[in-house]
Amino acid sequence: MNPLEPRPIDQPAKVDLGLRADLAFLDDAKILGAPDDPADLPRWRGKLAEWLMGAYDRTRYDGGTHYEVPGREWTQTAYSVALVWLWDDQLYDVDAGRFTPEKFVRHGIEDFGGYDAVVLWHAYPVIGIDSRNQFDFYRDVPGLKELIDALHDLGLKVFFDYNPWDVGTRRAARSDAEEFAALVTDFGADGAFLDTLKEGDPAFTRALRKVNPAIAFEGESRLPLARIADHALSWAQWFADTRAPGVLRAHLFERRHMMHHTRRWNRDHSDELQSAWVNGVGILVWESVFSAWVGWNARDRATLRRMVAAQRAFSPVLINGDWIPLTPEIPDKARAHGVFASRFELADVTFWTVINRHDEDFEGIVLHSEDQVGDWYDVTSGVPITADDDGVHLVVPGRGVAGIVRIGATAGQTCRATARRLGTFSRPHVKDSAFPVARTERVAVPEVTGGATLGATVVVPAGERSLTARHRRRETGLYDQAPYVEEWKPLPPRLHDIQTIQREVTLSEIPVATREVTNAEYAEFLAATGYQPKVANRFLAHWVDGAPAAGTEDQPVTYVDLPDARAYAAWRGGRLPTEDEWQVAAGLDGFTRAEPLVWNLTESEHRDGRSRFCILKGGSHYVAEGSDWYSDGGPQEPEVSFKLVLTGGGLDRSETIGFRCAG
Repeated sequence: MNPLEPRPIDQPAKVDLGLRADLAFLDDAKILGAPDDPADLPRWRGKLAEWLMGAYDRTRYDGGTHYEVPGREWTQTAYSVALVWLWDDQLYDVDAGRFTPEKFVRHGIEDFGGYDAVVLWHAYPVIGIDSRNQFDFYRDVPGLKELIDALHDLGLKVFFDYNPWDVGTRRAARSDAEEFAALVTDFGADGAFLDTLKEGDPAFTRALRKVNPAIAFEGESRLPLARIADHALSWAQWFADTRAPGVLRAHLFERRHMMHHTRRWNRDHSDELQSAWVNGVGILVWESVFSAWVGWNARDRATLRRMVAAQRAFSPVLINGDWIPLTPEIPDKARAHGVFASRFELADVTFWTVINRHDEDFEGIVLHSEDQVGDWYDVTSGVPITADDDGVHLVVPGRGVAGIVRIGATAGQTCRATARRLGTFSRPHVKDSAFPVARTERVAVPEVTGGATLGATVVVPAGERSLTARHRRRETGLYDQAPYVEEWKPLPPRLHDIQTIQREVTLSEIPVATREVTNAEYAEFLAATGYQPKVANRFLAHWVDGAPAAGTEDQPVTYVDLPDARAYAAWRGGRLPTEDEWQVAAGLDGFTRAEPLVWNLTESEHRDGRSRFCILKGGSHYVAEGSDWYSDGGPQEPEVSFKLVLTGGGLDRSETIGFRCAG
């Protein structure tokens, strides 16, 4: 498989235009491709209608009663959803130890025109580092309920993430469905995002609807026709399209079914933006992909800002209006340039969603409309337009979108006022499509002056070294890299394979402790300093009544995070070893690993302004079995590096992570 080419399953389905064509094969398509010849468009539209009627019969569709459940209407107009790491710097201030929902929402408005909902991504790629299950990673978060309440007050709906592959961590007494239902009840989540799934198991969906009849389900893969009846949303992920944009199968089947286009590794999002625009559906914004920065360029952010304002304003037309995909009103000259449009019409309001496939702007007649009567508005740029006998003259930006609305004489005043407001509010197109690089910066390593009291040590000699480091290539990458840029779905053998890199480093001579810091030593530190962490959650959670349990005094101290370890090391007059110092020290005589085996924190914190990580060394006694999505576990050779994506709220404190000092 060429990772830069669509798989066969991602290709648009070719609609057979034959007289007696069997169209049932389109039931499983992602997108129904458009014909190459514009002369075939009338027959193509007829075949779409023929397929639709047959699909209703084959699925015995009930007319969408699921979409009429009170409290679930929001899904139909959720045009912009953010998938965000719960500890994203936009959402959580690690230095203050608190969530910042207002900052997150403000960023969404300024950059993307605002979000309608958010998926709070919480456990992967950290889950599996210890025995905590996916539900623990929600329940252990201080202030989570308050965060969700604040997001609700700010107008956002909230999805919780469900990982069906989490089968090897701590097993709860209740089933997954019961555990997730309890989360929905306790935290007030509005939706369940079904990670890696096309659809939810019926037992799972029943359990959630029992506690919240309005709960919404969204999967990340191609939703079967039979489940459109009870899944209000789905992703349009990893699709290829025809030059004249195709029609999204699931949304054509049920116009109230919201879809969210996403290509998580792409640096150019114009294809999915344009497909969403002409289909009347939404976009998933995902800037930091499991701590790998894949930000949106300025052009695409501006395009989305244009889109969502108009989509929200005219959602009744998009959902309930007569829809003509690839409307024939586009002149030949515009079509040859790459201009296409859909037409939506409801109650004397007509909305044309126009796109330009070409890199260069198109300026000229973009629309011939038989009915010139009414008031005309460009609702995406705010530039006044008029319609005359020649048609509608407009600038459609390269790789961008435009929106034209005609308000007839019988349209309501509210609709007219909305069109007037959008038609005069400037939202300029931005041409800059350069990738907005956000480099990962290493947090400065503390200086030490010698004289640290570390006990027995090995001495890392000074000098230049070429170190071999190995890591399992997950979606996090390692250091400053997004591992699957511009790729289609990353699949084995590339996903989860073992990567080897060479690190050219210059080391100063430094002693490194031969063993990890023990519980008894950490107790001595607390007694001497009165140290208290900023967020106490999970701090030394294994201790009993504030002291190590009997028999564990000489075991490695765990349930400490990076600041806790740094504070101890500074008290000793030293610091943590860097990952390179640790690796070299591990090859020297005298370096030991205590039992039970625990990962060692290193002085390797990196930040890119959205996420943070550090490198763990050494492996641990714990291994989560049953899924490749879990964190690495078990004993590891010194050259193995594990990228620990850092959380907040004390969740980095783990039963499997300790540390040693250097100085």
